[in-house]
Amino acid sequence: MTEQIKVYLNDKAWARWTALILVASMMFFAYMFVDVMSPLQSLIEVQRGWSPDAFGYYAGAEYILNVFGFLILAGIILDKMGIRFTGTLSASVMLVGACIKFYAVSNWFQGSAFDIWLSSWWTAMPGSAKLAAVGFMIFGCGCEMAGVTVSKAIAKWFEGKEMALAMGLEMAIARLGVFAVLSLSPRLAVWMGGDPTVVIPVGFCTCLLLIGLIAYIVFCVMDTKLDHQRGGAAGGDGSSEEEFKVADVKMILSSKLFWFIALLCVLYYSAIFPFQRYGTNMLQCNLHIDAEQAADLLRWFPIGAMILTPPLGFFLDRVGKGATMLILGAILLVCCHLTFALWLPAYPSESLAFATIVVLGISFSLVPAALWPSVPKVMDSRYLGSAYSLIFWVQNIGLCVFPILIGKVLTATNPGIDNPVDYNYTVPMLLFAGLGLLAFVFAVWLKILDARHHYGLELPNIKNDDDSNEKTLAIESMTTEE
Repeated sequence: MTEQIKVYLNDKAWARWTALILVASMMFFAYMFVDVMSPLQSLIEVQRGWSPDAFGYYAGAEYILNVFGFLILAGIILDKMGIRFTGTLSASVMLVGACIKFYAVSNWFQGSAFDIWLSSWWTAMPGSAKLAAVGFMIFGCGCEMAGVTVSKAIAKWFEGKEMALAMGLEMAIARLGVFAVLSLSPRLAVWMGGDPTVVIPVGFCTCLLLIGLIAYIVFCVMDTKLDHQRGGAAGGDGSSEEEFKVADVKMILSSKLFWFIALLCVLYYSAIFPFQRYGTNMLQCNLHIDAEQAADLLRWFPIGAMILTPPLGFFLDRVGKGATMLILGAILLVCCHLTFALWLPAYPSESLAFATIVVLGISFSLVPAALWPSVPKVMDSRYLGSAYSLIFWVQNIGLCVFPILIGKVLTATNPGIDNPVDYNYTVPMLLFAGLGLLAFVFAVWLKILDARHHYGLELPNIKNDDDSNEKTLAIESMTTEE
């Protein structure tokens, strides 16, 4: 009797790549909304009276609820309810937060009774900035939840297939969203003619989030059909990933290696993403160009990272040198921010700014490509999911705090400056360089520990049996010593 081979929906190339496009489009639109205000810092200060402090509080608000536990709650929701429910919920939460932020910057809110009431307390921050921060905070919860959910959805649909390629393409598409919004946002601000406005760019990206929600719902229809073919998984999960366990926390937090990696992560990323919020205005101030020209320069940063990350991952898989790449990435980060702090103000040049931004993109390719595959090399597999969750939590603390800190430093170092294109960014850029220097210290420390205990950070990700045995002995040694 001939056994019939059943073909599932994800076995068909067109279906799984369509599924990837649907979920990646949601993240593409989410990344656009994240940075829609970045090229408009000077405009929002002039139109709505935001100070650098207020802009910093707004930028940091994206991560506040995640810092206070929502990130872990999102993982629990995903584990219990599956990718269909959680993805739809995250897209809906992003849309709600975006609508609140859109209303906050709109002319309908400006001068309303609600605006007057919000502005009446903590007067250093206008009512529009407070409400926009609340909306961005809600959006941030949905965005973090969406990122985790999309990764799990790709793992399900590409299991045993082109999973690494699919995940790399999803991240590339998401980073393309940053390029797109830095290109579009300043142009949309003047699209209707007359005075520039922040309302149109924010409203446009809010509508895109609605399209992203619809795209994910279409994916849910496909995912439901896949589960029916497989005969179960009502929650739309279908993965075997380990759930976050509270009991794992003590073991992870007692590991010095975990803290080296987590602190390297938070220091490095805190010098990258907050910089994106202020980068356009920094270029305006140093080069004396308008927001559109400045955003056109800054937009090449994510493109460089997007192009270089896949070949760097290929190199890591086959050659290794992960710890060395972390060190090199941190060095490039420090050099770039020192250039922005000291060289660019003294010798204003768009060519110099462009070259520095491209090098910063190379740095942003080196560090993430080497950082995330390093975690499985130093943490036991049974703690891996918990370790990643805690690293993301530590990272969110930095991403919440440093935009606020940069805003305060910018205000303190520019007393009496009313025109937002006349700010001196030397001290904020030196602060970013300091974060890179600390990241460099932790990267060197990691390489020293790897040389002593043979964790495999310099080894290729594709291992032979001898490498696997060496890693097992190293982890046992780490557990014993720590």
